[in-house]
Amino acid sequence: MRRLILSLALAAAPALAQTTAAPKPPQPEPSFRTFGEIAQHPLREAPAAVVSLNESRIAAEVAAVIVSMNAEVGQVVEKGAVLARLDARDSALALDRAAAAEASAKARLGLAEAQLRRARELKEKNFISQEALNHRETEVAVVAADARAARAALDTARRNLDKCILRAPFRAIVRARSGQVGELAGIGTALYTLLDADRLEIAAQVPARDAEQLAQVKDIVFVGQDGRHAVSLIRISPAIERAARTREVRLHFKGTAVSPGAEGRIAWRDPAAHIPPEYLVRRGAQLGVFVLEAGKARFVPLAEAQEGRPTPAELKSDARIAADGRHALSDGQAVADKSAEGARKQ
Repeated sequence: MRRLILSLALAAAPALAQTTAAPKPPQPEPSFRTFGEIAQHPLREAPAAVVSLNESRIAAEVAAVIVSMNAEVGQVVEKGAVLARLDARDSALALDRAAAAEASAKARLGLAEAQLRRARELKEKNFISQEALNHRETEVAVVAADARAARAALDTARRNLDKCILRAPFRAIVRARSGQVGELAGIGTALYTLLDADRLEIAAQVPARDAEQLAQVKDIVFVGQDGRHAVSLIRISPAIERAARTREVRLHFKGTAVSPGAEGRIAWRDPAAHIPPEYLVRRGAQLGVFVLEAGKARFVPLAEAQEGRPTPAELKSDARIAADGRHALSDGQAVADKSAEGARKQ
């Protein structure tokens, strides 16, 4: 009896297992969203620094002893401000000598011109020869040339005297002070290093593949320690840095500029619309998306697609991209866009 009951139980077990097995979950109906709804514009960044267009070393143009140094490191000086003074006594004496030489040349020129006038009067009366007249004319020309040379020497002496005062060529930040009071400054000796405080640019090293995008971007910001600042593009260098494969981009501040030397980054949104990574599917060796066209799902491979990363796609904004149920789709499969039907009913 026991054997009979056991046999009946074993025979009924498969049927019981079939009736109690959990049913497979149904596949979700495919739904679609427009590319315009889901498109992303990823944030791009590149290291950047604020640079001054003028970093000038102010040097002595005449050899003289330094009398005073009037600006210190970190100080902001206005254009034309006196930075340093050199001993001007030798230059003043040279100016006096040049002035005396010019006065002498003027006097000799006046005498030569008077003699030439007298010689012409005598020539009209045939009292002197043509050769004598030519001699007077030549003498006037020579003395006139000497007078011009003396005038140029006088101007040079004045300039050398002016060079004993060193002035700021622009509104600047004093970066370095090299001279010391009492030292002899030779011609070309750097006394100060100045940074132009007004003519500033942002220099950024942008990956070569992203550099051309910036010409199409309207909103670019410089992000530094003191916040975000709106900037605009000036130019993109055509040269590619060999090691880093970057191109230098120059920008300027739209509003208040940051101090030269500040470091940060520039940030912008990629102008190209990207497919979010959660909409990508793999078919064979290719990644892409399913697009609804004429009631059928069409697989569109994306050459630049990578797992887990947004991918640029040249699709129209109203293209319908498969969302739910996309993994069960096959290329050319007839489908109904339930999401579009629901939107029409509403």
